[in-house]
Amino acid sequence: MAQWRGNFSCRNLTKSQLGGVVFGCTKNTIKECMSKQLFGLPYNHISYVQKIDVGLPLFLFNYSDRKLHGIFDAAGPGQLNIDPYGWTSKGSEKTSYPAQVQISVRLQCEPLSEEKFKPAIEDNYYTSHHFWFELDHLQTNKLMCLLTSFAVKLNPPLSSSCDRQLFHFAQSSEIKENSDEVKPSKNETVDILEVSLGSGSESDSSAAVFHPDISENHPDVNSKQKDKDCILEKLKDLALSNEHRDNSLMETIDQADIPTCKNLDDRDQEATCSEGKGDDISLVSSPRQPTISQLMQEVKELRAYGMENSTKICYLEEKLDEAHKEIQRLRERCKMLESLSGPAIVKAGGSDMEIHSPDDPSLDSTEGILLLGGFDGYSESALSSVQSYFPSRNVVKAHSSMSCIRSNASVAKLDDKIYIFGGDDGGCGWSNTVESYNGTDSRWSLCPPLNEPKGSLGGATLDGKIFAIGGGNSKAYFSDVEMLDPDIGRWIRTRSMDQKRFAVASSELNGSIYAVGGFDEKEYLNTAERFDPREHSWMKIASMKSRRGCHSLVVLNEKLYAIGGFDGSTMVSSVEIYDPRTGTWIAGEPMKESRGYSAAAVVKDSIYVIGGYMGEGVDILDTVECFKEGEGWRNVPCSSIGRRGFLSAVPL
Repeated sequence: MAQWRGNFSCRNLTKSQLGGVVFGCTKNTIKECMSKQLFGLPYNHISYVQKIDVGLPLFLFNYSDRKLHGIFDAAGPGQLNIDPYGWTSKGSEKTSYPAQVQISVRLQCEPLSEEKFKPAIEDNYYTSHHFWFELDHLQTNKLMCLLTSFAVKLNPPLSSSCDRQLFHFAQSSEIKENSDEVKPSKNETVDILEVSLGSGSESDSSAAVFHPDISENHPDVNSKQKDKDCILEKLKDLALSNEHRDNSLMETIDQADIPTCKNLDDRDQEATCSEGKGDDISLVSSPRQPTISQLMQEVKELRAYGMENSTKICYLEEKLDEAHKEIQRLRERCKMLESLSGPAIVKAGGSDMEIHSPDDPSLDSTEGILLLGGFDGYSESALSSVQSYFPSRNVVKAHSSMSCIRSNASVAKLDDKIYIFGGDDGGCGWSNTVESYNGTDSRWSLCPPLNEPKGSLGGATLDGKIFAIGGGNSKAYFSDVEMLDPDIGRWIRTRSMDQKRFAVASSELNGSIYAVGGFDEKEYLNTAERFDPREHSWMKIASMKSRRGCHSLVVLNEKLYAIGGFDGSTMVSSVEIYDPRTGTWIAGEPMKESRGYSAAAVVKDSIYVIGGYMGEGVDILDTVECFKEGEGWRNVPCSSIGRRGFLSAVPL
């Protein structure tokens, strides 16, 4: 079901950004989810399931009928193997869904069809039928607003079970077993109707009671035997108070607009509802009717008040999101103004980071690597900032920021200009924007946009043209290749690759473009292709030994180095080297740390791999590794970089 963002199943939200999580089930597993009050996902979801804390809103998506159930709360932290044998045949084998969380019911609502909930999480859809399970705060509140409007039972404050006023109109057989004094008339059928008029605990909103697929043997149902006794006692009181038969109480309940038949099993829905309306039902009239009417009116008012509050929360979440973006823009602006005020050193984030002004003459541009955008592990926000990093000096040089925040983008250098294109604009969606940086006047300029919004794509320069290779967005994966000819002034589609490649790595070597690895919507790839402009076609070359995506690809001494990445289950430290003269891949010395979504560049015959993400819930990395032939990998002092991932890099 889910893996990492490399195959569109994760958004890589931080713990503070995570507003809720959707879990999956089928018609065969939903009963066990509800009876055990336990949700689970495959192991490769653990990176964000472990970010779940007590109280986080949760939802359950049934793949069989494509309906969303809720609203649930996490009753404990997300972790591995709470039930190691869950959802298996009589516990005979290890579970396939070890990323688990214990749940409780916050508010029981009618399931939402996909056409109703899809607009609230439209940005999470990466195909027409698949979506990310991680929800941000705005999406979570939109779903909660929707579900609240279809609430089956309100969730009042906690109180003892016998203090709750429940009016339970039982079938004649049930009354005979509990009371000799209450006897419905001959051949008369009385439907069961439960309406909550007082207080109840969260567990009272049991999935067994309100979910059409859950058995009546649910533990919460059995635990309510005392509740039933209290209900029957109240029924006796009502029966003794008035022997006359009257339908007025049912009319009062109907006027309260509380769902009844909708809570029944789909197979019995029409029959039960029709019986309740068509038969001459004998109900008990009571002098307590004014009290009942008042309580029912209060229930309606509480429901309206809850919906109004949910709407306000959605509005405030939108405003808060806008405020966070504005704060980030102002923070970036402040950094830029400080860096332009002179060569003074700025200390950032409590570290020894040194930010120099762009006109500092002591820095050698041939030793610099331009770092663009990405994700800041300290502020937990996406970036629009641009710096050049000088590993030999452990300093960064500040430049003008891009026009927008951007991560998972691609970058290429052409005619002394740096072009950055596509990417993710801070979790709000994929972008087709393109801009270029001119080092002469330190200014950014907007360029013609790509034909499609996309990110995690490859970029390369060949014969005075820029190529945008593969990638994808929330709706599609691409094998497409777009080419920007500055003389034409627009992106044109050129020959597509043989395979779709999201999270691909690409580079130019000896007049050809190479596209290596990636994800094709089904699996991570070990295949590679080469574009020869003379033949104007892509040709498959030898495959790597390992599958990988979200990796780096650089050229050193006329050889391609495929570095790190995600192999479909974990981040890797492995390195493979392709020699075009022999047409083969060989294993290289692995890095000291596993990482993907990092940036890599070659400066003075050395490869530098910067930042990235290690996976399994680990923070964004703050390390830099350097490789030189004959010397292997070594760590480089990098206090000036900080924690940074999902960024782009290019040598100056």
